[in-house]
Formats: sequence, structure tokens, C-alpha cells
Amino acid sequence: MKIILALICTILIFTSCSKDSKSGYVAKIDGVVITKEDVNEQMKMLPDMAKQFFEGPDGYSRFVDELVKKELLYLEAVKRGMDKDKEFQKKLEEFKKITLINNLLDKELEITPTVTDEDIKNYYEKNKEDFIINKQLRVSHIFVKNQEDLNRVKERLDKGEDFAKVASEMSADKASGKAGGDIGFLKKGELSPEIERIIFTLKKGQVSSPIKVNDGYRLIKVTDIKGTQLEFEKVKGLINQRLIAEKQKESFDNFIEKTKKNYKIDINKDEIAKLNLQGAQPKSQ
Repeated sequence: MKIILALICTILIFTSCSKDSKSGYVAKIDGVVITKEDVNEQMKMLPDMAKQFFEGPDGYSRFVDELVKKELLYLEAVKRGMDKDKEFQKKLEEFKKITLINNLLDKELEITPTVTDEDIKNYYEKNKEDFIINKQLRVSHIFVKNQEDLNRVKERLDKGEDFAKVASEMSADKASGKAGGDIGFLKKGELSPEIERIIFTLKKGQVSSPIKVNDGYRLIKVTDIKGTQLEFEKVKGLINQRLIAEKQKESFDNFIEKTKKNYKIDINKDEIAKLNLQGAQPKSQ
């Protein structure tokens, strides 16, 4: 039964039938006519997995039966007035909105951005650290126990003071502080997932934003990176896809900004703040 229902749902999504006969019909359900052209076109629209259900000598007969079932269910739903239901109308409007948005973006962003071999090579050279496997990071850290000390550390670093010097003078971790905050090479799995998600995106020489830990705050600097460098040819395709995606996003953002100029937009920050406060409230038991 589940397979049959899933099959009917698939046909409902991918097919629609005519009201007028273009040639000899294969089925009629009240005023709805299903023609040979309908059957062939709709069979082509099915996903390959769904087409497997209609293989064999009587495949088209079974497919027509499913189309008839679909029309019967649709006609019965309309007969019962379910197309007038407010919840249905709401879903229909949302579907229409999404479909129109997709059509608009297809039209406005239909040209695939051009990425040259030079673009790809330049990206690889500038971002080689992104293409290292079995990566290990040598890191230094500054650990402080309160917000006041964190502010003092940030102020000194923002002024350009050497990370190691600040670590030796201000880190509450005295053992690593003696070594300028150095804690050696680390690989994935040796720190908490929350910290790893941050530091394994850093490049050599970069310092993380303050990381809140149970007993204070950490600032982490990547001082060296080692691992196996992937060759350019092995990642060329991946870089090409990444650059295309970036250019598509840039085109989308530009289109949004251009379109905004044609409409008056009013963001009520006071009401948003209320929503944020409501969302922060603990749920009643």
C-alpha cells in the first residue's frame, strides 16, 4: 500500500492532463481527456526510479491506470470543495510564490558565470592551505578567566603587539605562557568539536575570535600548518565549482540590492527585539 501511495504521489507531482483531446484519447474521466501525447510526455517527466514500476509489456497500461487514479482523486477532492479550504489556499499561494521566485531567478541568473583556468590557478595558489589533507595545526593560545582580562588582551593585540609576548604576560595558563602560548601541533579529534570548527578554518598567522570555555575565554593563533598538499590537478574541478558558486552568489546579491531600490522596505527592529526575547524565554513545563 505504501508503494502504491508513493507512486501516485510521484505522478501527482510530475504530471498533469489535458482538458481537450489533441488526438485519439486513451482515457476519459468526465471532462478530462488523457491522450497518447499526454502519456508519452508524462512518462518522460518521471524520475528513473519511478519509471521502473512501468517496465514490461503492460507498462503503459499500468501507467494509464495510475493517471486515471490521479484524476479521480483530484476530481473527488474538488467535488468535496477541498480546493476552497483556507489551509489549501495558503499552501497554494506559497507554492505559487516559490515557483515564481524560481522562475524569476532562472531568468535573471540564467547565464553561467565564466571561470578561467587563470582564475582557478590563482585561487589555488592563494588558498593552498585549504587543500591539505591529514592537516595538523601548530597553535598558540591565550587563556583568561574573565571578560575584563579578555578586553585587555584584545586591546593589546589590536594595537599590533606580538601574540607570544601578550601570552607570556597575560595568559592564565602559565605553562604555555612561558613558551609564548605555544601548545604544539594538534590534529582533529584532540580538541572539542566547537573549538576545532573554528581553528581548522584559520590560515597560518590568523587569530581566532574569543572562544568561550567553561572557566574563561581562549584566543587561539595558528602559527604553522603541516600535512599532505593536494596537487592542483586533483582539486581543479572542485575550485571551478567553488568559484562558479561564488560568482552566482555575487550575481544574486547584486540583483537583490538592485531590486531593493524599487521597493520601500521597513524593518521594525523593536518588534524583532521582542521576538528575540520571547524566543529566549524558557518553555513552561
